[in-house]
Amino acid sequence: MSDSALSVLDEWWESGIREVMSTEETIPPSSRNEKESTLFVMGPSAPRKTEPSGRPRLRHAERQQVVMQVASLDSLLPEDHRARLVWEYVEGLDLSRLYEQVRAVEGRAGREAMDPRILMALWWYATLEGVGSARQLARLCEDHVAYRWICGGVSVNYHTLSDFRTAHPQVLDELLTQSVATLLHEGLVTLHRVAQDGIRVRAHAGAASFRRRRSLEERQGEAQQQVQSLRQEWEEDPGTSTRRPQAAKQRAARERSVRVAKALDELAEIESKKKGEKKEKARASTTDPEARVMKMAEGGFRPAYNVPWASDTGGQVVTGVEMVNAGSDEGQMPPMVQQHQDR
Repeated sequence: MSDSALSVLDEWWESGIREVMSTEETIPPSSRNEKESTLFVMGPSAPRKTEPSGRPRLRHAERQQVVMQVASLDSLLPEDHRARLVWEYVEGLDLSRLYEQVRAVEGRAGREAMDPRILMALWWYATLEGVGSARQLARLCEDHVAYRWICGGVSVNYHTLSDFRTAHPQVLDELLTQSVATLLHEGLVTLHRVAQDGIRVRAHAGAASFRRRRSLEERQGEAQQQVQSLRQEWEEDPGTSTRRPQAAKQRAARERSVRVAKALDELAEIESKKKGEKKEKARASTTDPEARVMKMAEGGFRPAYNVPWASDTGGQVVTGVEMVNAGSDEGQMPPMVQQHQDR
């Protein structure tokens, strides 16, 4: 390279160094460290956005505001809801035996009775939804739109629901027969092959409710004495308290006396199947007299019932059901065969 070319290159290099040094002098000290790490000189950065100051604006829940909602129960339930199918099915059932038991008739004083179709539909729909408690069903009748739709504005309580299910076992059993017969007529059930199985259902009784004979006899005496004292108090002065609480106390005392008497009867049956020391240790429940302590699926022992049931293998329809307090399924096939023959 010639001397003239080298001199030009030196001048260009010195001018570049002077330009960089002059630029560094103009950079503020606060941002000089950020600029030092860059290869080229960068211009001023964009101004940062400042955060908003003050309280946030929110939409709060207002539960005291009075609103008017005009809607019918029928409009709240979809047209294809299963509750409508249940009601349509119940309307086609023959419930004449239930209507014959209604005491409230036209031309006589008294409060109107609840339509049995409502109670029947409630239990049918609750069974499909896996609800078996009368108290839980009563709560659903207040909160759930499907159960409210079935009620149609008629108020129900758990006592009425429980009484309906326990007071008409024969009618419900006949309805099962009618349903299976209808399915047979339509060809949906053939009964060419019927399978049987059993399931142990946990009873409401607790372990503390099981007592021996001596304890049961003492409780029976206490229950009878309570019934007599309440009856005597009512006869002497009916105005000592309001009629409804007093009647509820009398009903509870009578029910307790009946349960204890039933427990003694069941205890006699249990004792007849035991011998020696086992007979003396036999116990029965004061709340669920017919319950027995059984081995459950998880391996523990609980107060329970054994429910054998049969179904058509083709249509998957239950064709027979029974409830026993035997701890095993041994010997349950002949009664189920006889039940199908009777139906």
